[in-house]
Amino acid sequence: MRTAVTEMFDIEFPILAFTHCRDVAAEVSRAGGLGVLGVVGHTEEDLETDLAWIQEQVGDRPFGVDLVVPARYEGVEQGGLDVEQAHSLIPDEHRRFLDELLERYEVPPLPPDDSSPRDWGPAAPLSGRRAGRQLEIALAYQPALVANALGPPPPEMIAQSHDAGARVAALAGRAAHAERHVAAGVDIIVAQGYEAGGHTGEVGSMVLIPEVVDAVAPVPVLGAGGIGRGRQMAAAMALGAQGAWCGSVWLTTEEAETHPAVKQKFLAAGSSDTERSRTITGKPARMLRSAWTEEWNRSDTPDPLPMPLQIMLTGEPRRRIDRVAHHPGSGAEKLTNYFVGQIVGAMNQSLPTRQVVYNLVEEFIEAVEGLQSQLEDG
Repeated sequence: MRTAVTEMFDIEFPILAFTHCRDVAAEVSRAGGLGVLGVVGHTEEDLETDLAWIQEQVGDRPFGVDLVVPARYEGVEQGGLDVEQAHSLIPDEHRRFLDELLERYEVPPLPPDDSSPRDWGPAAPLSGRRAGRQLEIALAYQPALVANALGPPPPEMIAQSHDAGARVAALAGRAAHAERHVAAGVDIIVAQGYEAGGHTGEVGSMVLIPEVVDAVAPVPVLGAGGIGRGRQMAAAMALGAQGAWCGSVWLTTEEAETHPAVKQKFLAAGSSDTERSRTITGKPARMLRSAWTEEWNRSDTPDPLPMPLQIMLTGEPRRRIDRVAHHPGSGAEKLTNYFVGQIVGAMNQSLPTRQVVYNLVEEFIEAVEGLQSQLEDG
């Protein structure tokens, strides 16, 4: 398999794996793809620890990091809010709603030794200031790729990454977004369709990928959204993509750090069991439907807050939920969920990460050979 992306990173397969789990990222790189670690939730200490570990595991093989610098968020004018500023902007109405929700679902408080607020550092999450520090740390470990998940990467991110020898990617949900990314100087576009997990737009992959390919040629494009099988990867590449950017499919692998209760929900879910919701981060993100999303969808509940206020509001409640969600049938188990794409309907078996990579490649080959045979028969 030789594409512009395999040549760019000197990898065997044009499979880029977005994951928050360092074990998955390392395994994909060692299997011949390129693992990309999502670091938005990392503290500075955790980020250094995980990147040092990945670097040791993959040796000379490449890996990447994925940051989140939204184009629009609360406090964007000053590059982001301080944590104290952000907390002061959260309405009491929203706090009361979550307090009542967790009481009704019998979710206990955190124990005294685990009751401190999350250590975001001085800058609020999902902001330029916080991502800037994460980028400085990441570049010290020589990633081959730096990706930005929401909006065009800031000029300083592109310049610093290029100076460090890293390529820069950006996700796009519309052709116009992709054109802005290229104008800013990115090296790769990830055309992410509506089917994708996490933050995603409203255009399906079948329409989006060729639109983006045509809009930004010759800049290479990766297809994303609804890709978890080799046939889907082949379809994306038939539409002009130079490879696949996969995220959801790794959530049920044996190495994934997905909460056990959530992993079981993923394994049992169908492709229609997800929805785009602002209830975790403040921006539309596809996640598993659960009592959490149903409660926020009620007409008598407050609307989710803008980014990053919503993620700061929901951080501790979700920690409380996940701490006890392993009890089957409990209120916490009903509430717990996570980001995942519509490909969840095909994620019905937990496999080693390396096997998922090989299954993608084998089915891709079968799909391409099947098309070739149809042309020959004709």
